[in-house]
Amino acid sequence: MSDVWVPLVDYRRNGVSEVTIHGAVSWVSGKKVIHAWGGNVLCYGRSMMKPLQLKVFAKDLDQVLSVESKAVSVASHNAEPDHIAAIQAILKPSEMGLMQTPFSLPLMQFGRQMRRARRWYHPCSGKHAAILRGCQIRGWSRVGYTWPHHPFHQSFLEVMRRALGENWSPAVTAKDGCGLPTVSMTVTELAQTYASLAVQKDEDWIWQAMVEKPDLVGGFNRLDSTILKSCGGQVIAKEGADGLLGLAIRHPEFPDGLGIVIKIAHGWDTTATWFVARYCLGVLGFQLRNPYRLDRQKAHVVPDLIPERLRPRMQEIVPFDPWDPDEDRWEFNFENYVRPHEGGMASFESQALHGSDR
Repeated sequence: MSDVWVPLVDYRRNGVSEVTIHGAVSWVSGKKVIHAWGGNVLCYGRSMMKPLQLKVFAKDLDQVLSVESKAVSVASHNAEPDHIAAIQAILKPSEMGLMQTPFSLPLMQFGRQMRRARRWYHPCSGKHAAILRGCQIRGWSRVGYTWPHHPFHQSFLEVMRRALGENWSPAVTAKDGCGLPTVSMTVTELAQTYASLAVQKDEDWIWQAMVEKPDLVGGFNRLDSTILKSCGGQVIAKEGADGLLGLAIRHPEFPDGLGIVIKIAHGWDTTATWFVARYCLGVLGFQLRNPYRLDRQKAHVVPDLIPERLRPRMQEIVPFDPWDPDEDRWEFNFENYVRPHEGGMASFESQALHGSDR
């Protein structure tokens, strides 16, 4: 298992590589590594871990939150109106001041914006609101809920040990962008946690809330929301900074659950992640549309990121859409129209100037 970044997808212009996206992909079923391509790289789980973090309060919040508020509690949302409404339903207006997310503007904005930064616009505000509500129910202090020694984070580590083994502990704990702790793991360990989500599908409301309200998990044109809507309730998907996508999959070929994690080396790149996810899901029989097309380039996924026994199925996936023609070349052989010339540059210039009159 490699601990260095490996190539995942190649952007080519008329057959010549211009951009190669590196990263890592790991497939785990149960606790068994099915396939790892760069999977021993160490990274942070970031927002991809929200479905596991909310397991701390899954029972406490089950009869308290609406399905909309449940979905947004595991979201990295765009701060669309439906997101904000679901978040504000979790806490009383007087409790909003307890939320410690950074002041933010909506992740995706349309038209002229006249609003100011608010804590509930932050992509992680749903999770923070749910944690605050859970702490209130448990009788835990809501002051310092973002600290790594708070009961919430320590309980989350126990959730992780259930998936990774009782002796597991993070190599490094850092402060995430939202202020909560994030812990380091290999890409393969991350995939193992997502395999556990598939096994635990019916233990709580997390899976059902995500597939029932997919647009509250991300929002307009978000990769995780699109996957949730494309796989018939058999896959949950969650994006995470910086360049992460986690897939928990129920599939007859993998009765112990299947977890796939994609990590892009250079960070947040939804387009590259989308191409990789499309093939990972495609060889399992799930149809995910292509992302918006590249600018006069075509994406070619590296076959090594797919388990060897599943690679023949890659041929069944149509790589390019009919509305994405080969605009990186001309539809004629221009060499047929280049007239032979003699006499060096002066002769060539004469042909260029007068060739149309001959």
